[in-house]
Amino acid sequence: MTSQQQGNGRRVTPESPVLTIGTRGSPLALAQAYETRERLLAAHPGLQESAIAIRVIKTTGDRIQDRALAEAGGKGLFTKEIEDALLDGSIDMAVHSMKDMPTQLPDGLAMAAYLPREDVRDVLLAVRPTALGELPQGAMVGTASLRRKAFLLARRPDLQVVTFRGNVQTRLRKLEEGVVAATFLALAGLHRLKIAPPGMRVLEPEDMLPAVAQGAIGIECRAGDARTEGYLAPLDDAATRRRVEAERALLAVLDGSCRTPIAALAELDGKGGMRLRGAIARPDGSELIEIERRGAAGDGVAMGRDAGAELRQRIGPDFFEEK
Repeated sequence: MTSQQQGNGRRVTPESPVLTIGTRGSPLALAQAYETRERLLAAHPGLQESAIAIRVIKTTGDRIQDRALAEAGGKGLFTKEIEDALLDGSIDMAVHSMKDMPTQLPDGLAMAAYLPREDVRDVLLAVRPTALGELPQGAMVGTASLRRKAFLLARRPDLQVVTFRGNVQTRLRKLEEGVVAATFLALAGLHRLKIAPPGMRVLEPEDMLPAVAQGAIGIECRAGDARTEGYLAPLDDAATRRRVEAERALLAVLDGSCRTPIAALAELDGKGGMRLRGAIARPDGSELIEIERRGAAGDGVAMGRDAGAELRQRIGPDFFEEK
């Protein structure tokens, strides 16, 4: 692989590439960008690795490490600077973790491709390997996710939950140092980084419904950019697109952001059907509402909107007035 440099706006491959990929600079974000590049090379044998540049762009979300993102503005903190680079033509495509993406894209941008989805589940990591229900009474658990905090407190109100920011490696180090007794990570990220921490416990969706679009990588480009869309078309995974669009339709109805504990998971049955589960909780875990829809996979977006509307009605208007 060609030499790599990190930093805001610094290229890691030659000066005049055929395509330029924009990404955040964390090890996981870079792993996702490299996967995208490998898939582009496989889909277009005429391309050389040196023709695809990777440009690291530092986002506002990367700079904020002292507080929860919910306090600073939500999901767009991880995408704004990268999308600005798309709009001004500095990059051709942006690689995103879809769970970080706002439901409304800026005018002039579109999701051109979704890579095949990774494992959607969360992982519990503890100082002493244990199951969720076996954490010691009153144990301190660290997470930056309002969803994980609310869903955990709904099941274990005795636990103490503290804000725990940083990339995967930082959080693993803090856990080893005993800053908290336990924390959560997404299994997809561990797989992509080829990390398997000892004693991790994979949580089934019944125990912790995942974030909307967790495990999915989306590639964004300028709407109407036929050249870039042509390169990306072979990478688009139809099953992932259907699942992610259904989940994001639910999220959009709820006006979801990092300030709202929302989860959703769409699954295909291989026979043209879809199962969609959704949930919303109050931030303190005092109320957790879960619902399910089943229908044709092609109706996923409509199912998502319908499920979102029911969740919105059942949680009540006071929930949104508190935001």
